[in-house]
Amino acid sequence: MEEVFIAGCGYVGERVARVWLERGARVRALVRRPDRAEFLRSLGVVPVHGDLDLPGILADLPAGGALVYYFAPPPKTGVTDPRIRAFLAAVDRGAPPLKAVYISTTGVYGDLRGGWVNENSPAAPMTPRARRRWDAESTLRRWEKERDVPVIVLRVPGIYGPGRIPAERIRKGIPVVCEEDAPFTNRIHVEDLVRACVAGGLYGRPGAVYNVSDGSPGTMTQYFFAVADALGLPRPPALSLDEASRTLNPQLLSFLRESRRIDNRRMREELRVQPRYPDLRSGLAACLAAEKETP
Repeated sequence: MEEVFIAGCGYVGERVARVWLERGARVRALVRRPDRAEFLRSLGVVPVHGDLDLPGILADLPAGGALVYYFAPPPKTGVTDPRIRAFLAAVDRGAPPLKAVYISTTGVYGDLRGGWVNENSPAAPMTPRARRRWDAESTLRRWEKERDVPVIVLRVPGIYGPGRIPAERIRKGIPVVCEEDAPFTNRIHVEDLVRACVAGGLYGRPGAVYNVSDGSPGTMTQYFFAVADALGLPRPPALSLDEASRTLNPQLLSFLRESRRIDNRRMREELRVQPRYPDLRSGLAACLAAEKETP
């Protein structure tokens, strides 16, 4: 792969860019802020200035013949994603990309009451944020047919990694839901997600969906307890779901209303990605070790 174009070169995108640079690819990235552009340039990434929230002045994007990664998040409100429409319109003014890889969310499956989910499970998004992602997926599928550009969708649960664990929450002792009331959740260490992103560009089947997770579902409460244990801090107090509904913030409560377990078999078999961090113990240990090494 000689050309890579990334929209949304942040926590995940920057890591994907580094991998492709090491493989000898030329990497471009859509960037809004000048300081971010300078940082990416220092890594060897070619910044392309633009703002997906200003489609009227968004220039043509040089993605022709490139492997495109779309990591930019949707807006925080509404049930559609106008940003991805602005991006595709700007891309369409040039030569078509070679392939596109999109990070979506396993939230599009909705509530399975703790049941297992694979890529053949129907989408039933419940929350506005999941509906925005489903809208983006649907937009990409239409574009795929119209432009004959292969699209690979990676459906991803909670992402954790260095600098992305709820350490401050644990230190503050913010309560969690007791384990018997806590729903099943899923997660992926950022390094394994990056490997899946690269593999999706290399091996992903046109039109395919891949669930990307570590394969070890657990409850949200187990996650917070594991973080506390890894940090050597007291576990947070646990409340009943009724008590939590009166004290926890609405966003966290929305996660508590969905429960599912993610099957990652297709990721392992087709993308050839075996998680390096298949459970929280190994993943959190790697996070803390990396944080100690980084000033």
